[in-house]
Amino acid sequence: MILAENIHKSYGKVDILKGINFKVDQGEIVSVTGASGAGKSTLLQILGTIEKADQGKVTLNSIDTSKLNDKALSAFRNKHMGFVFQFHHLLPEFTALENICIPAFIAGQGKKEAEKRAWELLDFIHLKERATHKPSELSGGEQQRIAVARALVNKPSVIFADEPSGNLDSNSSKSLHQLFLDLRNEFGQTFVIVTHSTELASLTDHQLHIKDGLIVSENN
Repeated sequence: MILAENIHKSYGKVDILKGINFKVDQGEIVSVTGASGAGKSTLLQILGTIEKADQGKVTLNSIDTSKLNDKALSAFRNKHMGFVFQFHHLLPEFTALENICIPAFIAGQGKKEAEKRAWELLDFIHLKERATHKPSELSGGEQQRIAVARALVNKPSVIFADEPSGNLDSNSSKSLHQLFLDLRNEFGQTFVIVTHSTELASLTDHQLHIKDGLIVSENN
């Protein structure tokens, strides 16, 4: 479903990625590990079309993303991709339900349709009773689960997650990791996850380890 071919990226004279090649199948959970500065987050941003590669291409659902102009790319990203970061980035003035709905509104969905999907997701992540709470009224683990639901609201082809449990305690981390597995098992959701967590990486279907801008090992 995702094909990365010969991805290179430099910032100034520093080569961050030096020719990355790999593929991700539908319904697969892929983890990307490596030391800080190895290029993991840069790779994720290029896969998610947030950054552009200097060389190489990313194909998602048979679409070469490098061929899309900015407007088409934004629409493609909104429809086909969801994002979860280390910090939840929920908007503080909105409720959990409203935060989940935001990408759907951006995609042009009506309020009734967006809220129906948001309620379904709240039910799946066991947070229906927190729907009217604002982020400041939620625990860190709850905030991150709401962020995952927000990423899922448009039924994306893939979720890109960058250190999703990096700011959570051990219990909340385990709960979040299990949620990823449940979403894959229940809906066939595809994930690409950058993580320092050996526990999370061990649960994934496919592990990529990056060192000095190259994939140096792959485990299935």
